[in-house]
Amino acid sequence: MPDILLTTLNAKYIHAAFGLRYLMANLGALQSQAAIVEFDINQKPVEIAAAILKQHPRIVGIGVYIWNVAPTTELAAILRAARPELVIVLGGPEVSYECDRQEIVRIADYVITGEADLKFAEVCHTLLSRNRPAFKIIPAETPDLATLQLPYDYYDARDAAHRVIYVEASRGCPFTCEFCLSSLDVPVRQFPVPQFLGAMERLLARGVRHFKFVDRTFNLNLETSRAILEFFLARWSPGLFVHFEMVPDRLPEALREVIARFPPAALQFEVGIQTLNPEVERLISRRQNHDRLNENLEWLRQQSGVHVHADLIAGLPGESIASIGAGFDRLVALGPQEIQLGILKRLRGTPIVRHDAEWRMVYNPHPPYEILQNGLLDYATVHSLRRFSRFWDLYSNSGHFQDSLPWVWRRADGSGDSAFAGFQSFCAWLSDRGIMTSGIALTRQYQLLWEYIVTVRAMDPAEFGLVLSGDYRRSGRSDLPSWLPGGGTVRGSAKKSRESGLPNRQARHLGSELSP
Repeated sequence: MPDILLTTLNAKYIHAAFGLRYLMANLGALQSQAAIVEFDINQKPVEIAAAILKQHPRIVGIGVYIWNVAPTTELAAILRAARPELVIVLGGPEVSYECDRQEIVRIADYVITGEADLKFAEVCHTLLSRNRPAFKIIPAETPDLATLQLPYDYYDARDAAHRVIYVEASRGCPFTCEFCLSSLDVPVRQFPVPQFLGAMERLLARGVRHFKFVDRTFNLNLETSRAILEFFLARWSPGLFVHFEMVPDRLPEALREVIARFPPAALQFEVGIQTLNPEVERLISRRQNHDRLNENLEWLRQQSGVHVHADLIAGLPGESIASIGAGFDRLVALGPQEIQLGILKRLRGTPIVRHDAEWRMVYNPHPPYEILQNGLLDYATVHSLRRFSRFWDLYSNSGHFQDSLPWVWRRADGSGDSAFAGFQSFCAWLSDRGIMTSGIALTRQYQLLWEYIVTVRAMDPAEFGLVLSGDYRRSGRSDLPSWLPGGGTVRGSAKKSRESGLPNRQARHLGSELSP
């Protein structure tokens, strides 16, 4: 039975807890007395507590995040009631700031704030020696990344086969965007490249094919970025997929040259744009060059095979619904495969709160602390944007409706109108029919789009039927519904998409882009 149990509640089973593996890797001599056990937020806290208590640990270390703080608070309360002598140690971004306001902090014995990679081992040594730390709140010193033991050997065979494998080549962010916890970080720090690439080599040898980098600014250091890209390019084989977060206005020629050599959809770039309103950028201390941003996105879509996932945030101080719509339309015109319209969250510790009074910002007091309304967006408008985001993910980002969805904002003469306004109208129609943003069978999604285009938009059913049936069949379906006219031509290669080894969405988008 382990003396130290490391645990957390992941958002989904497929997510592996990166932070726990760092803690385990840096426990030193205490590793033999420790174990990792992971759960997810769909499991009941009372059942999770039973699994933890069955192992009779002396210390339980729990990772606390915005997505799991509510059930983790319940879990901590159960553990405290059932085993008062069990030492509960918390860590993670959700408990690193505003500790005095949180029920879970009151329940716990100790809270390590900041990067706990080394500090957790120190605290455990103290506790197992029958001593007690002097204070409940324990700030962790920022570790020298060159001294850390890397966590990648603690992904097991099940993780390698079935879960998202998180990796990082750097920590920190040079920017000061007020909505983001990274704005509080010290300047960017790099892991030693040879050590990091050696760990990646071992993961590849163990069969890992999908890598998700969590670096906030992967393309900031040109030399390091290029070395990592060259490493994966030299080892590319079908099914290799690597995800990076990138600064949208920094894509020098030396980096473009390597990116252009990757096969289609082997790379995914998550491009954090957030807003295209210069005045809003100024308010939230965000810096980005719009001309370079436009040029880089156009290059990525036209000259590379990168799958582009672009982020916008709705609810920022000073941004009206018209400004959000204009930014969304500009982004649609640039053609990223995916656009995520997120709703602003008031993360603990972030300086976005300085705008609360002037812009009348009102946030949900419960996680994930999304904005409910502000001086420019009333409650109903924010709610409609949340609905818009979920339906856009369902209909656009999924890759199922690549040819048919633009008909939602297509004019009768074939030209395009505002994608934002057009899709808003579609969302309102769905909502009026009582359609929820989850649990809609895929065939039903096709049928709803058919009804809207033919009955509400009064488009030619024969012409649109060809387009929609093409989307329907592209993924390999042959069961064309009776309500949908037949004869659609399949433009994409469903077989190629299915056999690519890529994640499903990327494979669907790739299938369309490989079409003649």
